[in-house]
Amino acid sequence: MGFYSDIILPRLCDLAMRNRQLVPYRERVVGGAEGRVLEIGAGSGRNLPFYGPSAKQILALEPSPKLVEMARSVRHQQIPVTFIEASAETIPLDDRTVDTVVTTWSLCTIPQAATALGEARRVLRPGRLLFVEHGLAPDEGVRWWQDRLTPAWKSISGGCHLNRPIQAMIEDAGFRVERIQTGYMPGPKPMTFMYEGSATPG
Repeated sequence: MGFYSDIILPRLCDLAMRNRQLVPYRERVVGGAEGRVLEIGAGSGRNLPFYGPSAKQILALEPSPKLVEMARSVRHQQIPVTFIEASAETIPLDDRTVDTVVTTWSLCTIPQAATALGEARRVLRPGRLLFVEHGLAPDEGVRWWQDRLTPAWKSISGGCHLNRPIQAMIEDAGFRVERIQTGYMPGPKPMTFMYEGSATPG
């Protein structure tokens, strides 16, 4: 889950999505987290420095032991962080036990993303899902490329899908999208259409 945003994203999409271009997204999305926070696909901890004082505890969910080990060394604000080595499809938390779920460039790689979103909804008490993801573009020509590139792209990018309809996926999982901004980042359009926003359990 964190593989794309932490390994593939800065390398294969170097021209399209340099890490410095992602900072404003991280500031807005991660900085808005409140209370007890579950981050899905925490990866190597790139988001940790962006949590603000409204976040009281961070549960960093990441299935890769190697990435968890990297995340443990990341400097961040003095907010308690608990690392959970587990899949987003089976989140080892009780129902309605977190205030905010954060996902940044993770839904593209989760094999059963719909299941993961259902799990996110289950653990909110209720609260807010804060997200920034890349996915299916509105332009027919770009979608054509996304659909044709995705099979090969998945094989070299940790399972990343270029063509997932992020807003529809979130809504189909039982969330009500309360705010969303979409648009292209600079770079190859099949890889750079962004969805940023927040949603609450419906």
